[in-house]
Amino acid sequence: QRVLINISGLRFETQLGTLNQFPDTLLGDPDKRIRYFDPLRNEYFFDRNRPSFDGILYFYQSGGKLRRPVNVSIDVFADEIRFYQLGEEAMERFREDEGFIKEEEKPLPRNEFQRQVWLIFEYPESSSSARAIAIVSVLVILISIITFCLETLPEFRDEREMPVPLPPQGGGLNGTSGDSPPMQPPSSLADPFFIIETTCVIWFTFELLVRFFACPSKPEFSRNIMNIIDIVAIIPYFITLGTELAHEQQQPGAGSSNGGAGQQQAMSLAILRVIRLVRVFRIFKLSRHSKGLQILGQTLKASMRELGLLIFFLFIGVILFSSAVYFAEADDPESHFSSIPDAFWWAVVTMTTVGYGDMRPVTVGGKIVGSLCAIAGVLTIALPVPVIVSNFNYFYHRETDHEEQGILKDEHSSAQGSTAGGDEKRRQSRNSLNKSVVHLENSEEFNNGTSSLEKANIKAKSNVDLRKSLYALCLDTNRETDL
Repeated sequence: QRVLINISGLRFETQLGTLNQFPDTLLGDPDKRIRYFDPLRNEYFFDRNRPSFDGILYFYQSGGKLRRPVNVSIDVFADEIRFYQLGEEAMERFREDEGFIKEEEKPLPRNEFQRQVWLIFEYPESSSSARAIAIVSVLVILISIITFCLETLPEFRDEREMPVPLPPQGGGLNGTSGDSPPMQPPSSLADPFFIIETTCVIWFTFELLVRFFACPSKPEFSRNIMNIIDIVAIIPYFITLGTELAHEQQQPGAGSSNGGAGQQQAMSLAILRVIRLVRVFRIFKLSRHSKGLQILGQTLKASMRELGLLIFFLFIGVILFSSAVYFAEADDPESHFSSIPDAFWWAVVTMTTVGYGDMRPVTVGGKIVGSLCAIAGVLTIALPVPVIVSNFNYFYHRETDHEEQGILKDEHSSAQGSTAGGDEKRRQSRNSLNKSVVHLENSEEFNNGTSSLEKANIKAKSNVDLRKSLYALCLDTNRETDL
């Protein structure tokens, strides 16, 4: 049985058995395609892209092979695949043929409670509760970073940042000794910034422990770079806290300290300052809640080869031009370049087109070398930039397509739920019409009491009535869809 399909005025003709090979698709399911049937023209009408239907019809004729016409863009053909409901498997094959990387399935815990906790803390878009947790986490991260910056202001900096001299020991005039008094770091447990830091670290620790408890794989969790950053971001607090508590216990016996102990305490204070610097890594925790930062990280990861070549070329340029400028300026007494390693800084600043001006050539030969260094730096940096930009565009469009697919899936599921009752009603109407026609053809009076010509007239009239009923049914269907 042949079927006519009208695509925006262009008619295609195929066999009904060809469409029935894929009963889950729009054209292969009679219940789905009946809403597009035009009983007056005895064809199915679709107001869709005409060039794309060559590839859609080839999908049915070839038994599942999907080929995009060359004059159709990827986005348009992907929309047609979704409209004709060819399925996720066909979409995945199409994306693979077009060069898209298949999205890896994200593992979830098997336990139901752990799965819900993992979704709340790991995937902010999964529910309203997950979004609320993500907002709280972002606010705590911002408060921690702002506190880290504000506590370095002179208005908030006090003697807690400076070593405090211990009481002098006897041995000199007026109770003073010949050695300088030992230094000790002051206590900061009562400091407001320390209290805010403690509150933030409590949240970070709670979040990390909950996610570790609910994660589907403990080894994978431990190897994840973002989880390593979370651990590194809270370690300085506990080291500082342990040092402060140890200092509080040793403070009563501070009178027996000597100059060597004071130097050790000053060294401990310097180490603590370096450890506190690690707190700045908390800013990377924002990437867990920012798609833009994630895309940037993926771009840098995919461009490691190009970045390595860039660093290698810069290294060669720094060696060449620092050596050249040193020998060009060697005879000038006012030269800023005392050695080749001392000229490394000037070469790096010039090749990256920063130009601080703290070191500059003064001779004609040095200026020529500086000009060549700047030109070589521009060319060296410009070469790998297009590759990095291309990688960024790829990851950006892939993320955008992924979000659009999620929105379409949600709309499709809601549409299926809203039209389930209407589909059942239309199915019952079609069954009743078919039964009436069959009953008419099989009736004894129709077979015995009428001539062949009368039979043909009655049957034609019945077909007309059936087409009118189907046309009315299609109008009702379209009206329900619009509502």
